[in-house]
Amino acid sequence: MKNKRILLISHNYYPEPTGIGKYNGEMMEWLARAGYDCTIVTTYPYYPYWKVQKPYNSNWYKKEIVKYPESGGQITIYRCPLYVPNNPTGKKRMVQDLSFWTSKFWIILKLLFSARKFDLIITVAPPFHLAYLGLMYRNRKGGKLLYHIQDLQIEAAQDLNMLSSSQLFNRLYKIEKKILTSADFVSSISDGMINKIKAKVDRDVIMFPNWADTSFFSPLLNKQSLKQQWGYKSDDYVFLYSGAIGEKQGLEGIIQAAEHLKSDNNVKFIICGSGPYKEKLIQLAEEKQLKNLDFLPVQEKERFNEFLNMADFHMILQKANAGDLVMPSKLTTILAVGGISVVTCSSGTTLHSVISKHDLGYIVEPENAQMLADSILKIKTDTKGIERKRENARRYALKYLNIDNVMTEFVNNFLLNEAPAASTFN
Repeated sequence: MKNKRILLISHNYYPEPTGIGKYNGEMMEWLARAGYDCTIVTTYPYYPYWKVQKPYNSNWYKKEIVKYPESGGQITIYRCPLYVPNNPTGKKRMVQDLSFWTSKFWIILKLLFSARKFDLIITVAPPFHLAYLGLMYRNRKGGKLLYHIQDLQIEAAQDLNMLSSSQLFNRLYKIEKKILTSADFVSSISDGMINKIKAKVDRDVIMFPNWADTSFFSPLLNKQSLKQQWGYKSDDYVFLYSGAIGEKQGLEGIIQAAEHLKSDNNVKFIICGSGPYKEKLIQLAEEKQLKNLDFLPVQEKERFNEFLNMADFHMILQKANAGDLVMPSKLTTILAVGGISVVTCSSGTTLHSVISKHDLGYIVEPENAQMLADSILKIKTDTKGIERKRENARRYALKYLNIDNVMTEFVNNFLLNEAPAASTFN
């Protein structure tokens, strides 16, 4: 079984530090260390900065090979040229997706003429239309196609008014339905997203949740000294958002809450990350003359565990209309460090269900800055509740989100053709 070949087609891959690229990189490394022959058709690392990261440039195609002699596995990476808009509006992202599809097409065509075939082809959405490259390969060469959905891209674009043409959306939904019915396997990362997918097409959708490296990310006891390393006082209450900074996150809610609480000298907010919306947030904070809010760049992985442990609370904000269109990938790492989440989400969503059922954090009504500020004042003194939720978070991560457990189920479901496992992320 160990000599099976796997092809991943995705925009995002290692060394991108967050989001889909992070999970794709960890997934393929795990499989290669388990002895599988993995090939990735991707682009150059650009997310979440929205520019190609050094030492890469995107002038032409590049091939990389990483071998794992201890297992006999290897990773072959084809990086394709790409267009990255400075200001990724809805229309510009459509142009970007089309440019990616076109540049990857030539590598897929090359692989079609290779003597050996792939046993499993994986395409990751967004963008959803990359699945057509996977279908093209499968229909001509064989193998099975897994269409994995990290983000319900079309609904998100529609609900957030990123595009306005109803005819275009109808066309996109028809294309997506064709993909959903044609793929051998369909998977997604939460129960709520799975239910939305099943409402579109009558077929099995397998749970394949995001995970956490629970050995690297773990609780630390020296929180007060860690705060001082990042320039805060030991008795400050630090509320941290760390992740992509885009419009769909609703991060203006943090700025509004910070404005409500600017007279409380011990409450500090951090927005850490990169993205197209960051400059707008910085400008908004400057206009409000906020002294209790800091913007920090993406942190190096070597210090990221300490950085997450430094915070007393972790902010996860969703707009009311985001619902189950996305499941915040940052939650897995927060839970791994025993972090306590302050979550804005609507009742009935998977995020709401997971946090409330397992007592992992505090839930606040979305898009209500005054309620968020009032809740923060109550939360910071909930000593017994804080300790209980911290223990619950780490316990949940070890039980449900350990990468070895998740990837072992992946192998059983998609490579060994055993019966799909029941949902565990609930």
